[in-house]
Amino acid sequence: MDSDTRQSRIVEFARTRGRVEVAALATELDVASETIRRDLKVLAGRRLLKRVHGGAVPLETAAFESGVEYRSRVDLAQKHRIASAAAELLHGAETVYLDEGFTPRLIAERLAEQELTVVTSSLMAAEALAHSRTVTVLLLGGRMRGRTLATVDHWATDMLRSLVIDVAFLGTNGISLEHGLTTPDPAVAAVKSTAVTVARRAVMVAAHSKFGESSFCRFADVPDFEAIVTGTELGAAEALRYEAQGPFVVRV
Repeated sequence: MDSDTRQSRIVEFARTRGRVEVAALATELDVASETIRRDLKVLAGRRLLKRVHGGAVPLETAAFESGVEYRSRVDLAQKHRIASAAAELLHGAETVYLDEGFTPRLIAERLAEQELTVVTSSLMAAEALAHSRTVTVLLLGGRMRGRTLATVDHWATDMLRSLVIDVAFLGTNGISLEHGLTTPDPAVAAVKSTAVTVARRAVMVAAHSKFGESSFCRFADVPDFEAIVTGTELGAAEALRYEAQGPFVVRV
């Protein structure tokens, strides 16, 4: 098997499985571990994979975006901690926007006993609040994206522009000091950007693995956010670099 074919298979495995390990790939592809390490270095240089201890995980690009099943498995314990900390940042808010993604769905679970109006593009977040006796849910209309179970396009953005939201909780596919907050799909970026615009306060929720990464479409800059909630897996020194741009960073 030539190197191009082998590297294509490695990317396919990573995107299907969510993570690949050097030792397992070496056995599966019948090559030396050092060959796999070289392949991962090349693929990381092409921004198709991100190296992690013992292997690699896929990077989200314009050509690849992870789905709900993958997001519900990766960094799960960290996402639960982030959701709990984010729910503590309501500070008297009566209207809340919940973004698409798995972490906003976890936030929704923690808001079910609050007296709130929740606006969301996410079918998962709406479902989590379906039986709440205290939360009024406004689900944005539009085209549903099967990969994320969320609505996009002008129906969603037009409805969102007509509202004033106290606090918006948004996720991201990548956040960097150079490129701000990014996502692979322009339609998703439009909804996220609109939510930031109509919210009095914006809070970003993201696992540590999103930091230092960038995707195709910018939807906000770091100073647009009042707070960033992430895990302690993000180093304190790195958190301070983001705080220097304006938001306070909560590491949990």
